[in-house]
Amino acid sequence: MALGTKKREARKSLRQSGWITLDGGFAARPCVVQDISASGAKITIDDTNTLPAKLRLAFSRDARTGRNCEVVWRRGKTIGIKFVR
Repeated sequence: MALGTKKREARKSLRQSGWITLDGGFAARPCVVQDISASGAKITIDDTNTLPAKLRLAFSRDARTGRNCEVVWRRGKTIGIKFVR
């Protein structure tokens, strides 16, 4: 095995609607979770302009559910996030 090659985590194609909530759980915004792995996900959202670096991703509009995330990369309306504790 070559040095520096890291096996990418298996990503599961999802294309499921989800919700992004910002600090405090206010203003839940719809998004589409394109794929997901144990460490992060790829999502698309219509309005990325006001998206902060930290957010929560949930599969229901209830802000108490979901996982804390950090934005890792942005390409247009597509955003890569990693799960954080």
